[in-house]
Amino acid sequence: MVKRIALYPGTFDPPTLGHLDIIKRAVKLVDHLVVGVATNASKTPLFSIEERVEIMRGEVAAFAGNGHATVEVRGFKGLLMDFAGEVGAQMTIRGLRAVSDFEYEFQMVGMNAAMKSDVETVFLMADPQHQAIASRLVKEIALLGGDVSPFVNPHVAELLKKRANDLAG
Repeated sequence: MVKRIALYPGTFDPPTLGHLDIIKRAVKLVDHLVVGVATNASKTPLFSIEERVEIMRGEVAAFAGNGHATVEVRGFKGLLMDFAGEVGAQMTIRGLRAVSDFEYEFQMVGMNAAMKSDVETVFLMADPQHQAIASRLVKEIALLGGDVSPFVNPHVAELLKKRANDLAG
């Protein structure tokens, strides 16, 4: 039997409850889920790639098993489709929150298909309670001293608070 392998890519800086909701649902659809933590030159991460991989490993540990997919967290840089080929993914999983996400993702599907037509893109709609959550906004709230606990798990909230305090001097 062919193993269904999916790749859920993102910068995960920081991982939010929205990201975790997508992972929780994705593990029900595949045999193996690779969470690909990306280096993205167009974004300014609060956490290094190594830190984000380690954070994600802790965040996803509870989702594997119980008849669901195995989960692996790996960092990557470069083209998503190259990484998808490296991990043997037949599909990428993408979360959608709003129409603006769809417009961006629609363009990406076309470009990715032109590079690697055998990798499908599967969209999962964000749970309504997580639709407003964006890592970019969570970082901003944390850096301004706000409470991020409604948007991330407690461990991530503590890491954000510590990083914000370190950056504030």
